[in-house]
Amino acid sequence: MKSFSYTIMILLLSLELAAQEQSFSPPRIYLTTDIMSASPPVIDGILNDSVWSSVDWGTNFVEVNPDENTLPSVQTKFKILYDQKHLYIALKAFDPDPSTITNRLSRRDGFVGDRINVLIDSYHDLRTAFLFTVTAAGVRGDEFVTDNGKNFDDSWNPIWTTEAVIDDEGWSAEMKIPLSQLRFNSDSVQVWGLNVARNYFKKNELSAWDRIPVGSAGWVSEAGELHGLKNIDPQKQIEIQPFTVTKLDYYEAEIDNPYLDGDDFSFNAGLDAKFGITNDLTLDVTINPDFGQVEADPAAIALDGFEVFNREQRPFFVENKNIFNYQFSGNRNNLFFSRRIGRNPQLNPEISAGSFIDKPKNTTILGAAKFSGKTKNGWSIGILESMTSKEFSTVNNNGVISKQLAEPFTNYFVSRVQKDFNNNNTFLGGMFTSTNRSLNDNESELRKSAYSAGVDFKHQWQNRAYYVDANTVVSHVKGSKESIKLTQENLIHLFNRVDASHLEVDPNRTSLTGTGGRFDFGKVGGKHWNYNGGFTWVSPELELNDLGYLRSSDDITQFANIRYRIIKPARSFRNFSIQIGQFSKYDFEGNHNRMQYDLNTDIRFVNNWTIDLGGGYRPVNYSNSTLRGGPRWRISKTGWQYFFIGSDNRKKFYFRTGAIISQWEDNESSLFKVKAELNYQPSNALNISLEPEYNSRPNKTQYITQVFYNEDNRYVLGTIDNQTFQASLRINYSLNPNLSIQYYGQPFVSRGVFKDIKYVTNPTATNLNDRFKLYSNNQISQNQGVYNIDENIDGSNDYSFDNPNFSQVQFASNLVIRWEYIPGSELFLVWSQGINSGLSSSNGLFEDFGTGILNQRPQNIFLLKATYRFVL
Repeated sequence: MKSFSYTIMILLLSLELAAQEQSFSPPRIYLTTDIMSASPPVIDGILNDSVWSSVDWGTNFVEVNPDENTLPSVQTKFKILYDQKHLYIALKAFDPDPSTITNRLSRRDGFVGDRINVLIDSYHDLRTAFLFTVTAAGVRGDEFVTDNGKNFDDSWNPIWTTEAVIDDEGWSAEMKIPLSQLRFNSDSVQVWGLNVARNYFKKNELSAWDRIPVGSAGWVSEAGELHGLKNIDPQKQIEIQPFTVTKLDYYEAEIDNPYLDGDDFSFNAGLDAKFGITNDLTLDVTINPDFGQVEADPAAIALDGFEVFNREQRPFFVENKNIFNYQFSGNRNNLFFSRRIGRNPQLNPEISAGSFIDKPKNTTILGAAKFSGKTKNGWSIGILESMTSKEFSTVNNNGVISKQLAEPFTNYFVSRVQKDFNNNNTFLGGMFTSTNRSLNDNESELRKSAYSAGVDFKHQWQNRAYYVDANTVVSHVKGSKESIKLTQENLIHLFNRVDASHLEVDPNRTSLTGTGGRFDFGKVGGKHWNYNGGFTWVSPELELNDLGYLRSSDDITQFANIRYRIIKPARSFRNFSIQIGQFSKYDFEGNHNRMQYDLNTDIRFVNNWTIDLGGGYRPVNYSNSTLRGGPRWRISKTGWQYFFIGSDNRKKFYFRTGAIISQWEDNESSLFKVKAELNYQPSNALNISLEPEYNSRPNKTQYITQVFYNEDNRYVLGTIDNQTFQASLRINYSLNPNLSIQYYGQPFVSRGVFKDIKYVTNPTATNLNDRFKLYSNNQISQNQGVYNIDENIDGSNDYSFDNPNFSQVQFASNLVIRWEYIPGSELFLVWSQGINSGLSSSNGLFEDFGTGILNQRPQNIFLLKATYRFVL
């Protein structure tokens, strides 16, 4: 394939530049000491405790950004002490004008204003670390860092304390970090990775104790070293956190429906626990978890029929999620997608007219356990086990009550291991997942069991600037003939595609086995040039959606990217990058389905304003899924461009706004999207943000349905005028770092109006008008929301289908008062509102917006959740 020449060019360039020698400076060393015989410092932010004189200051910070390896505008220094239970850190941030220090309040992990980060690589593996942050306002932040600083997980919430004060020299802070919250080996003499970095907010300047050179492959590998840790006793971490939840739900009652009488009350209780099995391995357990404080998913409508991807927000599954990450190709494809656990019940009850249904909204998670950590020998380990309950829908048919299965009892299992070699420059790992449902062999349309496994490898060299990364996966699903037939025919696989000679639906199959993978190589370090290239594949039989995420299959993709960047300030630019990308897609029959070229530019000016602009061109574009099992469909050549501009985000008011414009050849379709991000900080305690977005997506060939006519399928399309408006409003008020009030609201309206109904004639024709034929006025008529088709014009209807017009209005909001009354123990008071209504599409978009929200009675949920963490 000619497109693979791009990848070969990138490989040759990588090998040529890898041969060039580079010099690297050794890490700086900070020497700490124990204070076993002295009183520990009082954590008040004032550095007047005599014990701090036991060690020297770590000083001589150097600038990281914008002007790397120069003296920063202000200096910073630190001290570190320890005893058998805690690490103590003193921080001093000098400022010539303390009255201008930005000390904005926020809840935990807010990261707003002047702040100092302390990075601790206690595994000393040069790619994972614990990051502790304190702002000038005393706000805590904590993140678990993986992949050498590419991933920051702020859901990690250890128990530790910090205080900060502003004085006439600047500001100072103290930290007290329990050793039980860190992970390290049992050696009598410890060496940890260490770096301390300061963000000088008024100049948007970053400095660090140990230099992080321009173009470094990551942050963790560039850290210095903490020496002097000796004879630390093994830490036995035991934390138990019971909780209670009281919930009251008000909604509009439905006449005669016994299950929707206007209000529901519930009480729930459960337990979260954390056990330190060893210094470096931890067991997390949750029993009957409740996630009522989590905000609702954003609204969306998918006209292409594919699943809408929503991110995980539940604390138990978010914390340390990077351990279980196994993304093997594009489109977020992953062996593990935790939202499958506790998903909406998948089976709908069989009902008759006049029946009332009480169907669970979610599957109950009975319990889950997570075992994770990293051993002294370089083994990273993650194991997750979870069980969800058997759920039933209750059906009331004229007083006759019956129960029908909505979701079977299910066991989920995930295991992940990875081993470091070659001074932490080479990694070899594997992953295994299983889903087992309690079903009889021929009982359900659901698959009875699903298994997946993967092996991944990464090698880095030249101080991790160059890499080769590869992985492969395999899946195996089993079930009844019905369930496997449904799997073959669903939108992900489409074995029933009428023109696919390499695919065929076998109604007698009871299992499927497929493979996928990725090979990628490139350069991520260096001052100016980065590049990568490779390929991915997903076989038609690969199926991961029982416990993973797979958007589509039957795909081979080749890709290549090259980027030039200026990281240090030059003339008007603070930094600048431009990237050119190319990729091609094929299916396993050899059809060339897509060729795409991209150009992306990111600019930050010296005044901290930003511009993002770019565009692309798609000269080849075919879809195997547009006609939902029909023949391959040609999409006209497409070009697009985008432009966004943003102001200085350090200011009390800042914005980012722009537009995306796309146009298909022959005016087949187009896209106009405009969005804005507005943020206002009227006081240190209050922050208001608004993100409105409007898009228009007219399309002459929007799929509607398919019908059987004259011994053949008719694939029916229409011209749609689709407009969508949505906005996200967030208001955060922090009384102090541990007590906050947060509001989130999102109105959403999407309207689609169809005309010019047509059917497919030649799906791959070069000319757009040759791909379909419009129904004439004599062939099509509409009556009471149904289109009737008399294709042969003999006076009788040949087939019919519902009018596809829609107008969907949704509104979701959360008001949360959160109080961390003691470290690790929280109280949540939550008020949630929800509206979901379908309206007549004859109204305008914004008329529907007002009618569908302001004139509707919302569902109101009031929730009180209390937790208390015992540390034993």
